[in-house]
Amino acid sequence: MGIVNIDDELHDQIRRASAVSGRSINAQAGFWIRIGMLCEMNPTLSFNELMVAEMRAAGVVIPPRMADAS
Repeated sequence: MGIVNIDDELHDQIRRASAVSGRSINAQAGFWIRIGMLCEMNPTLSFNELMVAEMRAAGVVIPPRMADAS
């Protein structure tokens, strides 16, 4: 594990988002980094489409109605 330097405002936003999502600050930063990477690699997919694909890749069974929303 390494250390990443970020500005104070971004750190504050990560801290606030982590409180809402129930993630640790590190987990929230990791989530945003992963989603950002996926968005750059798949620019034509929406956030919801990326999440459905990631859930399926992890073996999560998604009800048809939820999958259709993406």
